[in-house]
Amino acid sequence: MNNNTSAPPEVGATLQRLRLARGLTLEDLSRIAGVSKSMLSQIEREKANPTIAITWRLANALGVQIGELLSSEVRPVDLIRVVDAHEIPTLPGSHAGYSLRILGPMDLAGKYEWYELTLQPGGELASQAHDPGTNEHLTVVTGTVELEVGAEKRKIKHGATARYPADQNHVIRNPGKTEAKALLVVVHR
Repeated sequence: MNNNTSAPPEVGATLQRLRLARGLTLEDLSRIAGVSKSMLSQIEREKANPTIAITWRLANALGVQIGELLSSEVRPVDLIRVVDAHEIPTLPGSHAGYSLRILGPMDLAGKYEWYELTLQPGGELASQAHDPGTNEHLTVVTGTVELEVGAEKRKIKHGATARYPADQNHVIRNPGKTEAKALLVVVHR
């Protein structure tokens, strides 16, 4: 190893250590980060240096700051990992009157996902059918929402939970005059 300060950081070993600490295969990380498996393998074997864009995607997928990925310093893994509110990714659907905060970690995407859904009056989250066997659990925290699954419609009041198959088109809407909030859990088979 040379100590030339202009040499790029060797992220391979750090990437592999962080990936294995989370019990992820190369395939898992490839899917979560949107980086090809062969590229990940090359990075881990120090055969390729990732671009900043790839490094950022990997850091996000692993739930670490980009600096931690670029550092060879081994930090103890915290027993309690806190994600501050400003770090939680949000899918703004302002055109449809909703916002969806992604509460679940990226490494569980495609298995279990959970969100905080905020619906403005008249807002709706319309979803195409998910993979066969996918179910959703919707708990209304404030307000009332209307749930439409296939041809069936139901009102879900504050405090109630609706469980339904999400492998068909479904719509969650706020028919009320005040904002509605709900927790949405998606379980993939």
